[in-house]
Parts: sequence; structure tokens; C-alpha cells
Amino acid sequence: MNKQPVVLEVNKVTKQFHDGETTTKVLSSVDLTVYQGEQLAIVGTSGSGKSTLLHIMGTLDVPTSGTVMLDGEDLYQLSAARQAEVRNKDLGFIYQFHHLLPEFSALENVAMPAFIQGRDKKQSLAEASALLERVGLGHRLEHIPAQLSGGERQRVAIARALINKPKLVLADEPTGNLDASSGDSVYELIRELAQQLGTAFVVVTHDYKLAAKMDRQLTMKDGVLQQVAEEK
Repeated sequence: MNKQPVVLEVNKVTKQFHDGETTTKVLSSVDLTVYQGEQLAIVGTSGSGKSTLLHIMGTLDVPTSGTVMLDGEDLYQLSAARQAEVRNKDLGFIYQFHHLLPEFSALENVAMPAFIQGRDKKQSLAEASALLERVGLGHRLEHIPAQLSGGERQRVAIARALINKPKLVLADEPTGNLDASSGDSVYELIRELAQQLGTAFVVVTHDYKLAAKMDRQLTMKDGVLQQVAEEK
């Protein structure tokens, strides 16, 4: 039984798509609880619904029914403006493709969410620099993404996801484009940051080796979420 505070609760979430008279069920009554500081992996084949669930958890897609509670707040009862605020402040996102802004330096990319929040620019850059130092890129602050390796770009994306000290980071195939060594270093970074900062990570992945290292592993099959291993 996990004794950490609950960060996010997904209750009876369904997702359906309608095309004429055809209804496709993508998620079927999904329940999920995410705890502070835990690393949770969701695995499953393409089309199983795992990325859709991640998007719903991050308010990037709307459930057909059910609730998603972040720190006791029902995300789908919020205004669009408040949802955007939650995405910026309380949630962090890491994607298979890093989505860094090509014309900005690593330092500026990491600080961007803080700039959007309206935080002090000098302080934001100082925090971004400290995060890049933490992920082993203190010597790459002024490099633009094109000057970085794939693994380095993904580390920048992780630092960017953490700049506003989110409660939860949602990662969609974060090692999907990396070689084995870079993928291992990204996992070690996630583990270290979860332990040190108390940030929860939910990682959607095809990488069963990566998933096996997480605190908990769940599998998505035909829109149904199933536990495949007990919590450590």
C-alpha cells in the first residue's frame, strides 16, 4: 500500500470516437491513482489507448465520461484558462520528439515555461541553468538543439518539464528515439529526480526494459488498464 500523498486520480474514464454510425471505444472505465514521487509505467501495443489516457490526464484531450482529479481538483470542471494554467504550473510534459524551439538555446528552452508563467527572467534563467547542470548539461547552456545529440535534447526536454516544479510529469515514449545507452541515462535521470524532488512520473512506453525499472508497471489492452506487477 503506497503511503505517499495522492497526486492524481482517474475515475471511470472512458473515451469514444464517433464516425457516422460507427463508435470506437478507446478507453473503457479506466481507474488509476498516482502517488507523489512514484515512477509509473504504462505499456501496451500501438492503438491500445495508452497515449490517449496520457493526453486526458494532461488535459490535452477530453474524456467521454469519468473524472480526472489533480490534488483534489476536477480538471474537466475547470475553465480553459485555468486548465492552461494547470498545464503550465502543475504538469510537465516529455514527448518522444523533444519539441524544443530550434532558434533558442538550451537555457532559453528550459526557461520558456517560466517565462510563459510571467516569472522573473533573471531568476528563471538561473533556475534553468541549475536544472541543466543537474541533468549533466551545464556545459551546453548556449547550444541550440541542432548542436545537441538526441540524448542531450531529451535531457533538455526533461529539464524544461521540471522548471515550474510540477506535481506530475507525463512522458510519452521518452526513450523512443534514443539508443540503449542514452535511454538508460534518461531513466536514471527520471529516477533520481523523482526521488529528490518528489515529482511523480507517468511514462507511456513500448520499452519493457525501461518499464521494468519503474516502481509500478501497468498494461493497457483494448482500452482496459491492468496491473501487471505489484508495487515494490
